[in-house]
Amino acid sequence: MSMEGAAWSSLYRISTAKDRTNKFSKETLKRIVAFAVPYRVKLTLFILLSVAAAFLAVATPVLAGQVVDVIVARGSTQTVIWLAVVIALVAVADAAVSLATRWYSANIGEGVILDLRTAVFNHVQKMPIAFFTRTRTGALVSRLNNDVIGAQQAFSGTLSGVVSNTVALALTLIVMLSTSWLVTVLAIVMLPLFLVPARRMGGKLAALRREAADHNSAMSTQMTERFSAPGATLVKLFGRPEAESEEFRVRAARVRDIGVRMAMLQFIFFTALMLVSALALALVYGLGGTLALGGQLDTGEVVTLALLLTRLYAPLTSLANARVEIMSALVSFERVFEILDLKPLIQEKPDARQVPPGPVTIEFDDVRFAYPSADKVSLASLEEVSTLDTRGGEEVLHGISFTIQPGQTVALVGTSGAGKSTIAQLLARLYDVDSGAVRLAGADVRDLTFASMRSTLGMVTQDGHLFHETIRSNLLLARPEATEDEIWDAVRRARLEPLLRSLPDQLDTMVGERGYRLSGGERQRMTIARLLLAQPRVVILDEATAALDSTSEAAVQAALTEALEGRTAMVIAHRLSTIRSADLILVVEDGRIAERGTHEELLERGGRYAELHRTQFAVQKNAAPDEDPEVLSGAPATP
Repeated sequence: MSMEGAAWSSLYRISTAKDRTNKFSKETLKRIVAFAVPYRVKLTLFILLSVAAAFLAVATPVLAGQVVDVIVARGSTQTVIWLAVVIALVAVADAAVSLATRWYSANIGEGVILDLRTAVFNHVQKMPIAFFTRTRTGALVSRLNNDVIGAQQAFSGTLSGVVSNTVALALTLIVMLSTSWLVTVLAIVMLPLFLVPARRMGGKLAALRREAADHNSAMSTQMTERFSAPGATLVKLFGRPEAESEEFRVRAARVRDIGVRMAMLQFIFFTALMLVSALALALVYGLGGTLALGGQLDTGEVVTLALLLTRLYAPLTSLANARVEIMSALVSFERVFEILDLKPLIQEKPDARQVPPGPVTIEFDDVRFAYPSADKVSLASLEEVSTLDTRGGEEVLHGISFTIQPGQTVALVGTSGAGKSTIAQLLARLYDVDSGAVRLAGADVRDLTFASMRSTLGMVTQDGHLFHETIRSNLLLARPEATEDEIWDAVRRARLEPLLRSLPDQLDTMVGERGYRLSGGERQRMTIARLLLAQPRVVILDEATAALDSTSEAAVQAALTEALEGRTAMVIAHRLSTIRSADLILVVEDGRIAERGTHEELLERGGRYAELHRTQFAVQKNAAPDEDPEVLSGAPATP
């Protein structure tokens, strides 16, 4: 590496590394080693090649000095040619070793990235819904990107750098000291002129780089939120485009100013280090030349010392920064392990069994439940807060007991926040009960495999979420092996066929982010089509028709009636048209079942259900002809 290369490398590494002084446990180091074990053979070869590269780097200056000595001494032409051939062979070998080192470096580094990302991604998928409701998506994605790449640098960059630079420094010092200890000592004394400016300027650049990263992150967040369909709608509705533009411009202008200042600091830094380089070379040529004229050094040795000078400064500078790089890599590993150490609250037992075949009975047996506190499901760094909210644990379901026989449809009604959706989430095992039990076909859901539960249960939620993929991909999420005819059959039963047939790309049409290219009713019918394609034995409908108008609801209700036939179903709805024909209606209030019975029985009883019905009837009298009168409560259900 040249003096200029050493300068730029030093500046970049200092300005980008995070200088942390944290102490790391042996357990952390053991876990890092565990990720390296699959690559132990490649790592060994990588280190050996790095050592070989260090030897080759020192060989060229020594051979060049010998060539000069032969020329000055008027030696034989053959000797010069052989030395030139050896120098050429060293150059070829150095290129080959560099290529091999780079291949191993890339292979190990990218392999570690793959392993870490896969481990984090798989682990995050096991986390409970409570984790995702608290975590900022951007912070979580950063762990998969920035921190994983930072950890990877420990293998592909820092490790090889420490090994090769240590060997290169040792060899260079041995050769230089054996050639001239005086010149070597004076050259080392000048090192602070090289390193101190790098550290000071690097610190300033690091601060500027972090500030620019913060501004860029804020702009990225602003763009992500404002460029989404709901975000853009909100900005337009409240007439704030100018204010948003000004806020964005201020941040962008600050990034511009930082960029100009960084460019000037980098140029000043480079100019200063070029001056140090020139002074170091002047010292070698001046003092070495004087010693050569006095007969204390050979001419070739002066050339060797000058060429070895860069081999001395570059590894010294890199090793001086090695601690910063190592600590930065360890911090990245710690942040990745922090995610992996979060234990999922919902776990599959080693001896978990399949859902028994045949018709399925649903049973809630004295179920009590409280949502977990933040410290059990999240991290302060992922929520971007200083400390986690320790509140929680307040019971929201109190002794819920009921049974749904095979083929029955049971409806849950009640005011918002009563606990209806929580009951549905416990059935789907998105959470686990604190006491009591939820059973499918007589088996506790905690004793069942995740795969068999997913194939048994089908759920349609209120938001009708779709991925930014094609209609086909969104439908096949339910059953990847479904045929084209089966897909169209589900689409037809969900009353979507005319719409999809009219689209240019039909099933291959992209639905847009969160499905916003479709209307609310169309999105909901897409999720119902997905349910129909899955053909589950148990169906959960959580406000499945809430986003539909009266006409769409009538069409979808016909499809749902067909889909529910012969299946065990739990329905949460505010529309009486959905629940009037239910075999059993449960009125949920304050986490308890206040009433139970059929529609007619509950009306005759004159209790809470009858009160809700009277409220709905009053709305019906005042409703416009095109409004849906079958509304029990205008607010959506919440856990």
